[in-house]
Amino acid sequence: MSRRHGQRGSGLPEMAIVATVLLALMFGIIDFGRAMYTYSFVAQLARSGARWAIVRGTGCTVLDHCSATSANVQAYVQSLSLGMTNASQIKATLGLPSSCQSAGCPVLVTVTYPFAFMTGILPSAAFNMSSTSQMVISQ
Repeated sequence: MSRRHGQRGSGLPEMAIVATVLLALMFGIIDFGRAMYTYSFVAQLARSGARWAIVRGTGCTVLDHCSATSANVQAYVQSLSLGMTNASQIKATLGLPSSCQSAGCPVLVTVTYPFAFMTGILPSAAFNMSSTSQMVISQ
């Protein structure tokens, strides 16, 4: 009886170590999933912004915001914000060559969004996720 009495509570330290490791792993997986979602979303925003800009080329007459500017693309991309993203932190830039702004010219849209991990294990400073999309003005 005394042998069994001396082992009471011996599983508690083991459980504390295992639970800490498992919780850290679980939250790391959640953070990695958030990062992948954010990167995918930023890439989709860049594609959508580039498409919006090419449809509104210099020959556009019937659509709203014809001859798209960087401010127009920024406003459009921010209007697409969903889920965990903060629209005010989405930055979009329009790269349009000044010498070529007609049909057949390339449009380059770059979208950046600051991402911060929520767990303390990974770096707490936000880093910018960025994606660029290039398309050709259609009209």
